[in-house]
Amino acid sequence: MKKHLAGLILALPLLSSMATAQSFPSKPIRWLVPYAAGGGSDFLARTIGQTLSSQVGQTVVVDNKPGANTAIAAAETARSPADGYTVLSADNGTLIFNPVLYKTLSYNPVKDLAPVTLMGRFPMILVVGPSLPVTSAKDFIAKAKATPEGLNYGSAGAGSPHHLAMELLKVETGLTMTHVPYRGAAPALAEVAGGQVPAMMVDLAAGAAFIKSGKVKALAVANAKRLPQLPDVPTFAELGYKNVEAAALVGMVVPVATPADVITALNKQVVAAINEPAVHKRLSDFGVEPVGNTPAQFAELLKSETARWQKLIRDLKITLD
Repeated sequence: MKKHLAGLILALPLLSSMATAQSFPSKPIRWLVPYAAGGGSDFLARTIGQTLSSQVGQTVVVDNKPGANTAIAAAETARSPADGYTVLSADNGTLIFNPVLYKTLSYNPVKDLAPVTLMGRFPMILVVGPSLPVTSAKDFIAKAKATPEGLNYGSAGAGSPHHLAMELLKVETGLTMTHVPYRGAAPALAEVAGGQVPAMMVDLAAGAAFIKSGKVKALAVANAKRLPQLPDVPTFAELGYKNVEAAALVGMVVPVATPADVITALNKQVVAAINEPAVHKRLSDFGVEPVGNTPAQFAELLKSETARWQKLIRDLKITLD
């Protein structure tokens, strides 16, 4: 009898955890977005969150918490109860770049946050202003090399995927270029379109209107394959630069102590929302490549991307302190 009772006591936490996962979610989910409303990460969260809410019968509250290169929202998520009811949209900056860009950080992406799924990719595109006399990426590279002082380039901000994508291009092509950071992709694009800055890397979600209207010229995509929305724009690999692949990766993470079965339940629901045909189409039309993978696949991707990008940041001695 005592042995049976001891076994039952040992099984109680497991039974409790299974019951929690089966009933998850039983209350509203708070979804932190580390950027202001209106951007790509915000669109991704609200589009998926709306369908997720309908699927699970609970409110999904998107809470925009911009600041400190996403660290404010990341630190708040890390300190939140590990029950699956606080989730964070986390990109390369949050999970890969920040730990080497800053000497001190208010959170540790590996020790404090657990991956749920990669929601979407925002592949980077090299764009130039109409006043720059180039018609291809090869022209652009030749022009930059022929300019003794090099060219300036804009970005959505220091330490952003846009910034580091151009730094990668510089390394792979041997270019001399000077970084001009802006507060977001929109003001940087406006400067490129106006001729104040010759070029930048931008994602399609931010740059589509500028590209379609001819305000900027798309020269090459830093992606493994051509983008369906820009079928005439070659990849850097096609031009001989196979290592120039870069995208803003936006995934969902939760506090690290969140039970595995709750993460599994959350993953299943979020992936189902991403794969809902209307959501999939909305994301694609916006310029996002929808993904929706497993926590293990997302963790493996983060591992390989961390090795690649942290080496680049260290080699170039880029710091934001």
